[in-house]
Amino acid sequence: MGGAGILLLLLLLLLAGAGVGEAWRPPKGKCPLRCSCSKDSALCEGSPDLPESFSPSLLSLSLVRTGVTQLKAGSFLRVPSLHLLLFTSNSFSVIEDDAFAGLSHLQYLFIEDNEIGSISKNALRGLRSLTHLSLANNQLETLPRFLFRGLETLTHVDLRGNPFQCDCRVLWLLQWIPTVNASVGTGACAGPTALAHMQLRHLDPKTFKCRAIELSWFQTVGELALGAEAFSYQGEPHIILAQPFAGRCLILTWDYSLQRFRPEEELSAPSVVLGPRLFVLAARLWGGSQLWARPGPDLRLAPMQALAPRRLLRPNDAELLWLEGQPCFVVADASKAGSTTLLCRDGPGFYPRQSLHAWHRDTDVEPLELDGRPHLLLASASQRPVLFHWFGGRFERRTDIPEAEDVYATHHFQAGGDVFLCLTRYIGDSMVMRWDGSMFRLLQQLPSRGAHVFQPLLIAKDQLAILGSDFAFSQVFRLDPDKGLLEPLQELGPPALVAPRAFAHITTAGRRFLFAACFKGPTQIYQHHELDLSA
Repeated sequence: MGGAGILLLLLLLLLAGAGVGEAWRPPKGKCPLRCSCSKDSALCEGSPDLPESFSPSLLSLSLVRTGVTQLKAGSFLRVPSLHLLLFTSNSFSVIEDDAFAGLSHLQYLFIEDNEIGSISKNALRGLRSLTHLSLANNQLETLPRFLFRGLETLTHVDLRGNPFQCDCRVLWLLQWIPTVNASVGTGACAGPTALAHMQLRHLDPKTFKCRAIELSWFQTVGELALGAEAFSYQGEPHIILAQPFAGRCLILTWDYSLQRFRPEEELSAPSVVLGPRLFVLAARLWGGSQLWARPGPDLRLAPMQALAPRRLLRPNDAELLWLEGQPCFVVADASKAGSTTLLCRDGPGFYPRQSLHAWHRDTDVEPLELDGRPHLLLASASQRPVLFHWFGGRFERRTDIPEAEDVYATHHFQAGGDVFLCLTRYIGDSMVMRWDGSMFRLLQQLPSRGAHVFQPLLIAKDQLAILGSDFAFSQVFRLDPDKGLLEPLQELGPPALVAPRAFAHITTAGRRFLFAACFKGPTQIYQHHELDLSA
């Protein structure tokens, strides 16, 4: 019996040794068709699908010229021990999120010479041991932001041989490369034309302009309005709308519950807050101009004072300015018999301090500061805009603006240390001018038939100018700081603005809003959005 046991043992040893020198194959069914397998690795070539029945302990897998069209989530869950995975000369074009889920031990991932044009941003999620990654020689025009998030062990990345479009979509990649502790082969740009063949590593991220803005419709306020003015009272922003056809002024405030603007009080602008008191100047064509006041936060606005009834016969514009530390209003009068008047605070009220530009039918007044001194710019129906400067306790004529006939309204803004003017013309082109130290000179002309308002607004860090038209869509322009010119941004609408007359903006609840007061249609409210084109 003992001899038989020895013989059996010898036969088993002989059978075990019969395979010496031959390729090891796992048990039947563990090496798929069109694959060759050794103890730790497999090479599959020409397989119509993604092979599956591998040994769970497989360490290396190479897939060549397979018929797979896309790598789906969890494609390799059955081979969790892989250390190396290679794809070459395959026809698949898409890699989905979590395509390599479960491969926490994978160190080498080579996806080369394939037709890949798209890779999902979470495709590489979970590869916490990955050190070498190659996406070389595919059809990738861009890579999704955060593709490499969580891949802290990377030491080598190869992106060469892809037709990258070097626009805002690759900005994140340019910013990521200097921050990673890995060598990165980036290759060259395929486009746009100006950057074709330039190496990605030579691009300067600072030259990319990848922030855009958009004004989208938010809310409609039913009644017509001729003016809109923003002010802050008790720490809350407000908008006041002059609504002559409704015979009132309407104050709007933000409703935090409804997340909309709602009427707060009926009572035109401008306004000034002095301590706990709110003053509103109501410039009216009929019934006389008045000063209204709110003595305290819990009280309503009430008429306080009649303003210069013999001088303000047809007020067309009113603005707030500060002179020698005191608040003042200046009101442009468009009548033949009246005069533009400066009213300053004296005791409890505001009283005339100076008449300006009598008999010229002024349509608009704009306070501004030039050379460290207060100035006023008056536009009128009878002559070119005239610039006054504060001298000896009163405004004196300084100069006029050449080649600027038929200017209906004026507004100014500051950018890059320069002072610019936006001159509104109903017939002809509206104009942009820049102060050169002694006078305003023409910088730009914009077609503006039917325009009553060309208004600059600084919203967030964007210097905008809105050209409102009675006959076409209102146009929004943005100042290009490099060129120093206004560039078209967008049209406002839908809904289209019907005869816009004024624009104002406020920031509330972390959001920015633009109000468009319309003379022949409802006031429209737009929200300002910032868009990241590199996302």
